[in-house]
Amino acid sequence: MDVVLETSGLTKRYGRTEALRGCDLSLAGGKVTGLVGPNGAGKTTLLNIAVGLHRPSSGRIRVLGLDPSRDAVALLARVGFVAQDPLHQGFTVAETLEIGRRLNPRWDHAYALARVKHFALPLDRPVRSLSTGQRAQLALTLALGKRPDVLLLDEPVANLDPVARLELLEELMGVVAENGPSVILSSNVLADVERVCEYVVILVDGRVRISGDADQLVRSHVVVSGPRRSAGEPVDDGEVIEVRHAERQTTRLLRGHAAASQDGTEVRQATLEEIVVGYLRSEREEVSK
Repeated sequence: MDVVLETSGLTKRYGRTEALRGCDLSLAGGKVTGLVGPNGAGKTTLLNIAVGLHRPSSGRIRVLGLDPSRDAVALLARVGFVAQDPLHQGFTVAETLEIGRRLNPRWDHAYALARVKHFALPLDRPVRSLSTGQRAQLALTLALGKRPDVLLLDEPVANLDPVARLELLEELMGVVAENGPSVILSSNVLADVERVCEYVVILVDGRVRISGDADQLVRSHVVVSGPRRSAGEPVDDGEVIEVRHAERQTTRLLRGHAAASQDGTEVRQATLEEIVVGYLRSEREEVSK
């Protein structure tokens, strides 16, 4: 399957701050990929570089085989991008769609109008008067109306209530299932990532900590819980990602395999949320040492 986004040694500096630090990544098309990580991990910076809003300080990035800095016109015709606050508040819904029609050579106006009608967005209403959920759907319509090959979403449901968030994610999954674009989205809501993402990238401190198919990540990690007295004992076969101690119990996140034992040690498959949180906490603890 074709690679839709690839980076090598990608670095972005803002003064003395490195938002990305030698980021290496290769994302295949035809999937919904989730970028997860703490605030400041580099998720938004990566997406902004991918659409040419920022230039890298060093390293290489290609989106659909194109350089966002040199091939911006050709690339933007094929990429839909929804930033965290992408709409002009003073424009009406109709004016927003008209801008999309004029600026995008592959614009599907009939499709955009059908989406607006489906979500009951009044054409004569200014963006500022729409609800948060309506603005999110309009932003998504503007991106999908381009009929893009890849859709980049930066925290697309961050400000939505639980019902609106679920509706938007389910609708997005339906769009992708109908031979739609490859999707790369950033999110801090792990339940949403677990619900819709087939591939997961964990970004920490500007670097890729681990990435892989969501199902494979779950299959390759286990949670080992046992008596506190065995805290220093080795585990069976794998890499210990995180160790947490309670008064009488020690819990490990292990990348690999382990077996239960007679001392009360229990082993179960980790959830995707436990894996993501485990890697984030382990990296934070390593930095604080």
